[in-house]
Amino acid sequence: MSIIQASSIIMFSSSSSSSSSLCFSRGRGRVNATINAPKKINFNPLIALSKHQEYPSMSSGGRRILFTENVASSDHDHDPEVAAKFYAVMEAVADRVEMHRNIGEQRNNWNNLLLNSINAMTLSAATMTGMAAIAANGGTLLALKLSSAVLYASVTAMLAAMNVIQPSQLAEEQRNASRLFKQLHRELQTVVALGSSSPTVCDVNEATERVSALDKAFPLPLLGDKMIEKFPNVVEPAVWWTDQKIMRLSKRRGNDNNNGWNLKLEEEMRNIVGVLKTKDMDDYMKLGEKALKLNKMLAISGPILTGIAAIGSAFVGTTNGSLAVMVGVMCGAIASVVNTFEHGGQIGMVFEMYRSNAGFFKLMQETIESNVNERDVERRENGQVFQTKVALQLGRSLSELRHLAASAASSSSSDEEEFASKLF
Repeated sequence: MSIIQASSIIMFSSSSSSSSSLCFSRGRGRVNATINAPKKINFNPLIALSKHQEYPSMSSGGRRILFTENVASSDHDHDPEVAAKFYAVMEAVADRVEMHRNIGEQRNNWNNLLLNSINAMTLSAATMTGMAAIAANGGTLLALKLSSAVLYASVTAMLAAMNVIQPSQLAEEQRNASRLFKQLHRELQTVVALGSSSPTVCDVNEATERVSALDKAFPLPLLGDKMIEKFPNVVEPAVWWTDQKIMRLSKRRGNDNNNGWNLKLEEEMRNIVGVLKTKDMDDYMKLGEKALKLNKMLAISGPILTGIAAIGSAFVGTTNGSLAVMVGVMCGAIASVVNTFEHGGQIGMVFEMYRSNAGFFKLMQETIESNVNERDVERRENGQVFQTKVALQLGRSLSELRHLAASAASSSSSDEEEFASKLF
């Protein structure tokens, strides 16, 4: 009965004559209580929030009763226009997720279709070159030579364009964009679900900036300055977050005065940052440089080989016909192998994956540093919650994370340290 009395006191604070009912189960029986509630409520679905209150268990099975009531914020806590803008951003983010997913599938199909088409044309041209060598002089020889030369020239142009845009890398960019937009959409939903008031102007501005940062990090154009450079001179981690401070002003969740932080935890986080810098991020940057060099070599070799094969096929039937046939057939066959290794192996995608992983570690590094370097502990994220997040992002348990920090502090050489991440 104490639970019904407590809920009745809350609901009777407003004078009205309309009624609503609360119902809960206790054992096998059911109890219904009817209490008064306001007649008219100015309810707006954009600004209404779900308020949850949890009471102690009543049954022997340890069940808990959860009362939920929709409460509209007061006039000074919300602005319908701001809430509408926030929901507009959420809709735009949801649309971005679908758009990048569809475009990613399309560009992956491009990679497969272009790879198969170019290899088929290359092998056909090589076959025609070989057939031209055994053909009698006359129209047959000329037709085979011209067909082979045209195919090789077409393959050279198509392969050069394909190597510039790198469809496999484009598909990986869109997959990353879709994942990060989904993550942003879930975070915006959390703001609405757990916020003590309706979305604020700061929430709208931050969400808009993050959408713009993702649009800039993963552009859709294939050509021009907006496209991500596929063969950069210097390999840098991918950056998809805003330039503003990484850490948001967070509410204190702990009961202690330090918001879950202590000197030991700060030192552990600094040690983890050191491992991320010297091991994980550095390793992926080196792997990215190797993948980029290999991709450059393959991207240049393919069109050169097909171009040489086109020239060789044009001289079939002349005084140096045997050499021309060998050049036309061998260069065409090698070009097919190079093209298959580059685009079938998706070297561009591998490079983008390494670059993205390095960006992930850079984001973790900046997030940890922004929390540790903040002098006002109340402005930090709760230390215990933050430690759990870091452990999960690195694929570790809390004990493993502490062990990593301890080994990093005691190790005299960086070569003896293990990598921070166990996920990738």
